[in-house]
Amino acid sequence: MGNKWFVAALLLLLAVVSARAQRFSVATNLADYANFCTLNLDVSYALSRHWSLTAGAKYNPFSYRSGELINKQRTFSLGARWWPWHIYSGFWVASKAQYMEYSHGGIRSPQTREGDAYGLGLAGGYSYMLGPHLNVEAGLGLWGGWRKYTVYACPRCGTTHGRGEQAFIMPNDIVISVAYVF
Repeated sequence: MGNKWFVAALLLLLAVVSARAQRFSVATNLADYANFCTLNLDVSYALSRHWSLTAGAKYNPFSYRSGELINKQRTFSLGARWWPWHIYSGFWVASKAQYMEYSHGGIRSPQTREGDAYGLGLAGGYSYMLGPHLNVEAGLGLWGGWRKYTVYACPRCGTTHGRGEQAFIMPNDIVISVAYVF
């Protein structure tokens, strides 16, 4: 008699756990690692069958060739995704608000540009389910907004060449992500 109650309680627990499954995902974009080893993480929460909220962070503290080649950044974003078919599966369209603190230089010229950028982004892509908890995502995004910056003569010398503010529109997300859905 006790075993029947145990089995019934176990089945009920499994039903509750499986009903709550697929609400969260954690993803990392492999394409960002190709961008001078930029560390990144996206966390997502499913609001409904078609909507999810996302929060992301990117961080790159590295400089190369003894500080002559720099592509540092700290980026934070908050947004939403719309899934036409079902959450965490198939095509998606996303929008987000994003802030970036950056320092880039020595890549195309010896000049370095440091500053802050903030704005809104739009992206689209596809999420392919490899298994019940593992997805691969691919997508592209565009980001526009306002940036304030200072231009230096070289990454390490500190000689200021100018300051400025400007609007921008640029490609932002090249997404080739691995996501764990739970």
